[in-house]
Formats: sequence, C-alpha cells, structure tokens
Amino acid sequence: MSDDLSASAVGQRVFRVASALFAIVFALLVASAITAPGAELAASLGLVSEGTTGYQLLQTLLQFVGFAIAVAGYLAITDQWTLARISRPDAREAAIIVGGGIALFAFQYGALFALDQVGLSTGQNQAVVPAGDPVPYYLAMIAVSLAVVGPVEELLFRGVVQGTVRRAFDAVPAVLIASLAFGLIHLPSVSGTPVEQWAYVGIVVVLGSVLGVFYEWTDNVVVPGLVHGIYNAVTYAVLLAQAL
Repeated sequence: MSDDLSASAVGQRVFRVASALFAIVFALLVASAITAPGAELAASLGLVSEGTTGYQLLQTLLQFVGFAIAVAGYLAITDQWTLARISRPDAREAAIIVGGGIALFAFQYGALFALDQVGLSTGQNQAVVPAGDPVPYYLAMIAVSLAVVGPVEELLFRGVVQGTVRRAFDAVPAVLIASLAFGLIHLPSVSGTPVEQWAYVGIVVVLGSVLGVFYEWTDNVVVPGLVHGIYNAVTYAVLLAQAL
C-alpha cells in the first residue's frame, strides 16, 4: 500500500512539473503565433515601419499579449483559476514592491561588479537594444515594463508555473523550478559568448528566486509583478539617462 502511495505521489509531482512546463511552451507558441503576423500586418497597413522603435515596441506588446492569452487559456482549460492569486496590494505589500524593485536592481549591479572582479561579464539581453532612436524606446519601455512586461511574466512564471509546481512540492522546490525555467527562457535572447550567456541566466535565476519568495510571502502575484516591473523600469531609466 505504501509503495502504491509513493508511486502515486511521484506520478503527481511529475504531472505537475510537466503541466507547468507545458504552460511555458503554450505561452511561447501563442506569442509566436501572434507577434510576427501582427507586426507584419501593422507594417503592411502603414501603421509602423520595420526596423523602427514603433515596430520593436509593437512586437514586445504583442508577445506579452500572447503570454496573457496563453495564461488565460491554460487556467480555463485546466480550471485552475485560483493558481494566480491576485489582490490589491495593501500598505505592507506596497512597501515590499518599492523596496523589492530597488533591491533587485542593486543586486544586479552588485552581481555584475562581482563578476567583473574575477574577469567575467554577462551577455546582453536584446530587449535593451533599441532598433531606432534609443530615447523614445527607453521612455516607452519604462511604461511597458511597469504595465505589461513585469505583471505578465510574473503571472506566467510565479502565478501559473510556481503555483502549479507548488501543488505537488513545498515552497523551495516550487520557487527553484519556476526560477530555473524563468532563467532558461531568457537564454535565446541573450547575446555574447556561452559563458556570458550562462552568467546572465544565472543572475536571472537568482532574481527569479527572489520574486518567487515575494509571491510565497505575500500570496499575491501583483507584488512580484510590480517588483519585476519596477526593476525593469529602473534599468531602462538608467539606459535613458546614459542615452541623453
């Protein structure tokens, strides 16, 4: 009887992890299905021109719209709407959001400084490389990061992925599995040598783990979503200041 229970528990854990990974693949497929065609349609209608800031921003927005659609579809198909726990932040959570965003940014620069001391560097995420004029791009990405990128990525990785794995594991494995997936999904968009790319992924995994802890701590996906958004927004604000 105990062996049967053990096998059942292992099977449930494998199923939960597979379901979480499926959610990521599903999100990537939906985003791919609408990003390129949507941007090309807009260009053909004369709304934007390829190779411009507007085209790049539209691609980003369409990608995250795809992620949001995929999350909604996954939750509907699996009937697990309670995975993504969303509520209005209270005063304590608001303090966590502001402090957490600044802390993540400080950690990133601390990690980059530490790597530099041992002769290492990280690759560059292509999301911070503007296709056209950098000033309007960085200005727009500050708002897009806060309103779209941070909240949607956290809805997917903390709400759905971490939430799904959490139903079969304790908090630590759930946070680590979601954070590892979060880091690996960034790998294709990072330029540089293999060492630089993996160094970047390693930093993202740590940042993702902190965001996962925030979700476990507050039980509100809005908190890591806005922390993530502030972190990205501050990054773009620094790039904007350098471009001026």
